[in-house]
Amino acid sequence: MSPQGTQNNSDAKGERIAKVMAHAGLCSRRDAERWIEQGRVVVNGKTLESPAFTVTAKDKILVDNKPLLQEETVEPQLYIFHKPSGCLTTSKDPEGRKTIYDVLKTVLPEDAPRLIPIGRLDYNTEGLLLMTNDGGLSRYMELPKNKMKRRYRVRVFGTVSKDSLKQLEKGAKIDGVHYAPAKVILEEQGDKQGKSNQWLRITLTEGKNREVRKLCEHIGLQVSRLLREAYGPFSLGKLPRGAVKQVAQKDLHLALPEYFKP
Repeated sequence: MSPQGTQNNSDAKGERIAKVMAHAGLCSRRDAERWIEQGRVVVNGKTLESPAFTVTAKDKILVDNKPLLQEETVEPQLYIFHKPSGCLTTSKDPEGRKTIYDVLKTVLPEDAPRLIPIGRLDYNTEGLLLMTNDGGLSRYMELPKNKMKRRYRVRVFGTVSKDSLKQLEKGAKIDGVHYAPAKVILEEQGDKQGKSNQWLRITLTEGKNREVRKLCEHIGLQVSRLLREAYGPFSLGKLPRGAVKQVAQKDLHLALPEYFKP
């Protein structure tokens, strides 16, 4: 069957094209599916129209007219990046705004692999952003069922009360979307009226789009600064803003034993 069909190589063991692209560190599976629908992926000389397509190591794959190297022996790598505010978690921006890759290219070593982000941080959100060359690892860290905790430090303006914080600890439903219970700690008290700039520490397990900001707005708080301190077993520590460091392979395996289990 041609690449416009649902599957090929039925006599050979293969993998879905989106999974292969993700494991090559090119992008996430979700992005791969979108790229395929945009006609950016060619297999054996024919442009794919659907991500429901299986390939093997014998297939010649081009993405944006560049060969996709299927190197199954490449070791997963993980980098901790202190994302500054004022840059997008994307590779390109139609409006020409700064992206994380504009910052990373100035701090990564020349032999660093092609990296994709694990999750995202908003344009004005700063702090820990994990980067990896392995799409499977990215997916593992992002999946809600794996319950990777994300810890944020948040500066808010408004009245913070014990009752309002308890609302978040019970979970919330905002605009029809359910948000799981969050752990919230008030780091600094406000003025006598309890209304001023204050710091909260919020720990989540889902990582929905703009979740921290939406939860704070839900209880009447305005976020003026948002910094992610930790994601799963990895923390930002004292890494300077805009800097990056690689997690040692031994530490990576110790931190994520389930992912690396044979």
